[in-house]
Amino acid sequence: MFELDSNRPELVKTIEELVEQKRYAELRDKLSPLEAADIASICGDLPEERIPLVFRLLPKELAAEVFVELDSDQQELLIRGFSNTELKEVLDELYLDDTVDIVEEMPAGVVKRILQHSDPDTRKRINDILKYPEDSAGSIMTTEFVDLIATMTVEDALKRIRRTGPDKETINVCYVIDEGRHLMGMLTIRTILLAEEDDIIGDIMERNFIYVRTLDDQEAVARALSRYDFLALPVVDKEERLVGIVTVDDAIDVLQEETTEDIEKMAAILPSDKPYLKTGVFETFRSRIPWLLLLMVSATFTGQIIAGFEDALAAVTVLTAYIPMLMDTGGNCGSQSSVSVIRGISLNEIEFSDLGKVVWKEIRVAVVCGATLAVCNFVKLMLIDHFLFGNLSVTPLVSAVICLTMVCTVFCAKLVGCTLPMLAKRVGFDPAVMASPFITTIVDAISLFIYFRIATALLHV
Repeated sequence: MFELDSNRPELVKTIEELVEQKRYAELRDKLSPLEAADIASICGDLPEERIPLVFRLLPKELAAEVFVELDSDQQELLIRGFSNTELKEVLDELYLDDTVDIVEEMPAGVVKRILQHSDPDTRKRINDILKYPEDSAGSIMTTEFVDLIATMTVEDALKRIRRTGPDKETINVCYVIDEGRHLMGMLTIRTILLAEEDDIIGDIMERNFIYVRTLDDQEAVARALSRYDFLALPVVDKEERLVGIVTVDDAIDVLQEETTEDIEKMAAILPSDKPYLKTGVFETFRSRIPWLLLLMVSATFTGQIIAGFEDALAAVTVLTAYIPMLMDTGGNCGSQSSVSVIRGISLNEIEFSDLGKVVWKEIRVAVVCGATLAVCNFVKLMLIDHFLFGNLSVTPLVSAVICLTMVCTVFCAKLVGCTLPMLAKRVGFDPAVMASPFITTIVDAISLFIYFRIATALLHV
């Protein structure tokens, strides 16, 4: 992969030359040894008119794998150019969950064509999965797995695996059910291979297992797969009947999507499912402007605080020069605490019941950080601002005001940064919303209020 990345421009150039010279056999030999994800990545660098030709040169199974890795625009381009036979061949090679993902992203006209060329059983299973709520385990599961009856012998189980396994997404783990399809246990292919042929599946299966329900949140399911290092998790309905499995590759996609969404929320951007370069200017504008407007209006409080202390600023104008430093320090401290707490919440390391522990920890951190920053800042103010730059307005008393404000600001910022995400989670909001921009605005107002109160009290202005 690293070698491919370094040689990628040269490889793309070679592919284009082979296409222009119509040396298709050489091109096929060049692409066939590559991984599907790498071929899809290369297609992203090719002109759109080249993609269908390159795709048709690939072996059937590899072509289906590449199709899954392409972005939705490229998939739509190919589907619109496919003949009915080509479309059916690709669909027959896809796993059900990949087909569902494609159906969810395609325009209505393309979806209609996909469903028309799917066999009735596949069409029914697609519709069944599409009925589950978005972001639920049911919406990302696949129904292509190996199920075994508890009364089977190992010999019967091996015959079933050989007969049905080629069409399943995974055979590493098999799931044991009864006649009513209720999940009873699970066992690995290793256990089956090492057992005696006349052993009963119900006797050798693992009865202590973890499963999820169709309506469970997909992020929680993905984190369960990560936590227990499973390759797949069984999904059951309300009656405990086995209806599907969620595989680790789908879990990775979910975690990537959720992480991207959290990052966008933390940056005060409405989440989008499109890549940055595929998102139009107006669409990007719409995702950013609501939060910018809200934060701009909320900054009115900061302006009002400054206006309320105009007399103090007029009397000691040097105070104005240190407003940005205090506001930035407070915002940075609040962001550090909020990001740490948000990460802990997302990984289920922190619950609302831990609020007291979190606050007590952040208080102690704030005291140490605030004291360190204040001491360093006092030395800087006196040595650099006062003596080196000759700013005689920076007296020891003014420096004390600035440093005392910094201690209080850091304390309040850490407190706000750690409590707001936990309170947001408690009332049902996404904790990521309470990240840098929102907390910075609140801390700015608090730091200014503290600054001017301390200045008024110590400098008598």
